[in-house]
Amino acid sequence: MYDVVVIGAGPAGLSSAIYALRAGRRVLVLEGKSYGGQIVNTPKVENYPGIKEISGFEFATNMFEQAKALGAEVQYEKCTGIERRAAGDFVISAGDHSYECRSIVLAAGAVNRKLGVKGEEELIGKGVSYCATCDGAFFRGKDVAVVGGGNTALEDALFLSNYCKTVSVIHRRDAFRGEKKKELLLREKDNVHFHLEQQVVAIAGEEHLEGVTLRNTATGEEKDLPVEGLFVAVGQMPDTQGFTSLIQVDEGGYVVAEENCHTSIPGIFAAGDCRTKNVRQLTTAVADGSVAALAACAYCEGH
Repeated sequence: MYDVVVIGAGPAGLSSAIYALRAGRRVLVLEGKSYGGQIVNTPKVENYPGIKEISGFEFATNMFEQAKALGAEVQYEKCTGIERRAAGDFVISAGDHSYECRSIVLAAGAVNRKLGVKGEEELIGKGVSYCATCDGAFFRGKDVAVVGGGNTALEDALFLSNYCKTVSVIHRRDAFRGEKKKELLLREKDNVHFHLEQQVVAIAGEEHLEGVTLRNTATGEEKDLPVEGLFVAVGQMPDTQGFTSLIQVDEGGYVVAEENCHTSIPGIFAAGDCRTKNVRQLTTAVADGSVAALAACAYCEGH
């Protein structure tokens, strides 16, 4: 039996694993895809205290290797269910396997939110993408667009401006939510164009993306924008679908947990982007991970 099973190998989950392992606990990390979470798609991390600059992939790899060196067991399987037994411990289902544990840290993170417009699903992988760093190189010398107003959208546009002929930044409001520094860097680029107060209402193309239809959020006027690539960065949704029948979540699907990371079920703790919180940053994910791990270790003491 494991002392702690960490569900998710992003910064919150890996931080949890590191802290629990250093407390002498037997730890299993379950990850449905690959380690690192969303941070691996960030070319430069410049806001983590003590590290002037590092790529998201390198940061995540360092955490993963640290956890492995401390003795973390890692299984690349997606958690599909959790059962709480009368004794207060748990059985976790993942693929064809099940794992017994005394406590759980939910650090499942979040998944990219889609636009939900006509043509989007059909053209995923044919011009529509949710990861600029993954797919940007395929659009070298082409006209592309980025949808969103937060840091991810601004970072994507900056990254793509180095490869693409033009980058159109589409945002439904008249001002960005992301860091002003990133916006100012974008405005210095000759190949970056801004379409503010514009919303994507349709995506055109059959075999590949040919363009998008924009609607002015103030006037309702529509216009077509020819592009060969569309990078969607309009936020994320918590990846908690497998847990909602067991623990309390809010209307957005986020696990209800305060700063102590305790959930509605004793022995289950939530960390990182999947829990209710006001600030979702790399620093807060790592902080959550350490808090949740120590809480899980304290729970194990009594079980």
